[in-house]
Order: sequence, then structure tokens, then C-alpha cells
Amino acid sequence: MTTFVLIHGAYQGGWIWKTTAEHLQTRGHLVLTPTLDGCAERKGALRAGIDTESHAAEIAELLFYQDLQDVVLAGTSTGGMVMARAAELARERVARVVFADALALLDGEALPDIVKRPTAVNTELGTGPSRQDFETRLFVDLEPKVRAWALERCTPHPIAAMQAPVKLDRFWDQAWNASVIWCKRSSNPPVAHQRRAAERLKARWHELDTGHYPMLSEPAALARLIAEG
Repeated sequence: MTTFVLIHGAYQGGWIWKTTAEHLQTRGHLVLTPTLDGCAERKGALRAGIDTESHAAEIAELLFYQDLQDVVLAGTSTGGMVMARAAELARERVARVVFADALALLDGEALPDIVKRPTAVNTELGTGPSRQDFETRLFVDLEPKVRAWALERCTPHPIAAMQAPVKLDRFWDQAWNASVIWCKRSSNPPVAHQRRAAERLKARWHELDTGHYPMLSEPAALARLIAEG
């Protein structure tokens, strides 16, 4: 049995991994899908000061307080930023990292350096696409029932996590058992960005012929790649 901790991206929560987690659980694995501070069912806690570092600290503390060892961390989209920092903080507990169509920023880089978002609805505390943008662009390739289900669950993301540079003092200088899963129909993160991560980490490279939300469009295939590394 392997312990997997699946880290969601922006506008999401642990809910987005539901079907992928079920596929992993049927293989006998322990799967945790935490919702990060200020997101999804924790949206009522949205406040100033939530950023990639605080999100990563949550994951590292989860590993500590649950006394988890030999963990496989999998992050998608902005969850890749969180995963890298959490892995850095809890190095002794992490066996493998999986970037699933994920951002893999270098120390001091910020999301706007890599991704140019065409639309955003910003407030002082949160940011996210409009519902129409979700429906007609981000979720356009999903099956109608899945799209409707996901649309009802999206929430603004803590704005500092989408703007502030990441702090990764040690991650890129360490050796990791890593894999990168590129979704071929996704425009962001750019393939060059994901190739850079794979090269720096000497990671295994996988491809899925789907969009940016493989846990919704190809959950079984994604679960297989996460499990097999």
C-alpha cells in the first residue's frame, strides 16, 4: 500500500480528485485529498495572508501530524507550486513527487511570469475566472454532466498565491524521484515550462491526450500514471 496526497490547483478543492482517488483506492492505496485554506468548503476562511507558503505548510503539517512516511505527493496546476514547497519542508517523509500538468516554478518566480490569464475576477482577497470563462474555455472539453458538477464547486483562489513569488530555497538542488505528466490539449502551463521541470529533475515524462483537468476528463488514466510513476 502506498500513501498518496493529491494537491489541487486554483479555484478547486479536494473535491476535484474524487474519481481519481477512487481509482487509487481500489488498488488498495491510502489517498488523502486535502482542501487548502480559503478554497472550496474552506472558502469562508478566505483572508489576507494565504499564499503558496502557508498552503505548503499545511501539507507538510498534515504529513507530520498524521505521521505519514514514504508519501507520494501529486500536484496539479498551481498545486505544483504548493507541492514543491511542501516536499522541501517535509523532505524526509516524501518518496516521490508527481507534477500533473502542474506549475513548477523556480525560486523567486511568480505565476504571472509563466501564465498569462485572459480573464479574471479579482477582489482584495481572491481571484478566479468568470463562470462563463469556466464553461466556455477552461471546462469546454469536459462531458456536460462533469462540467456542470465542477462548475458548481469552483471558488475564488487566495490572490496572494496567484501573484507572489515562490520561495524554494532547496527543492531544485535536491535529488527527487519525480515524474511529469503533460496534458497535450492544455495550453497552460506551457509545455516548455513542464519540459524544463522534467529536465531539471531528471523526471520521467508522460503524456495524456486531454485538457488541463485530467482528473475530471481522464481520471483512470491519470490514476494509473500517478500510481506507476
